[in-house]
Amino acid sequence: MTATIALVDDDRNILTSVSIALQTEGFLTRVYSDGETALKALIDNPPDLAIFDVKMPRMDGLELLRRLREKSQIPVIFLTSKDDELDEALGLAMGADDYIAKPFSQRLLIARIRAILRRTEASQASANGDESTAEALIDRGRLQMDPARHRVTWGGDNVTLTVTEFLILEALAQRPGVVKTRNQLMDAAYQDDIYVDDRTIDSHIKRVRRKFREVDGDFDAIETLYGAGYRFSED
Repeated sequence: MTATIALVDDDRNILTSVSIALQTEGFLTRVYSDGETALKALIDNPPDLAIFDVKMPRMDGLELLRRLREKSQIPVIFLTSKDDELDEALGLAMGADDYIAKPFSQRLLIARIRAILRRTEASQASANGDESTAEALIDRGRLQMDPARHRVTWGGDNVTLTVTEFLILEALAQRPGVVKTRNQLMDAAYQDDIYVDDRTIDSHIKRVRRKFREVDGDFDAIETLYGAGYRFSED
């Protein structure tokens, strides 16, 4: 079935351009210019996924997500100002699925949407007992990853990652001890021939390490091999 995407942003140029891009890719779209109007519509007629701007007048994206999560678990992607880490941490803790910083590539946004919809489908299949669609758990020492449910724990403590961060860690954890180049990690995390700079992978690795060190200050399972790439060690 064709997925329906809801866009909530007070910038009408973004609403128009993103809506056209999504429709070109075969999605149905609904657009809302403020959080208050969007909230009732999202609850009464839930889309398959929603995209919220963080900074909006009247009701910002964080408040919209907080109130939405009281009634619905639909996937949500935030559009946020570049490097606004406080908003990111708060939004992920409240149940956002991913973040994309403005200005953003529409191709990247579409790739993130497809990745989240695939995981949502796999999670629903797992809940219904369809093991042919559900992905297997990854168990590597203190690390456990559930790709179908997009869940990560370290020593039993939850670690909240964005979709991109999850895909990078998954690529490393699938083959402990094996070095993955930045290009290989880019291929794992960014599909549909989307170009990203090498430094983007370094930034994601830095953020993943920081999130794990919030639950374990001695976390050192992701190793850097200078000039080669990264590897996961479960020792």
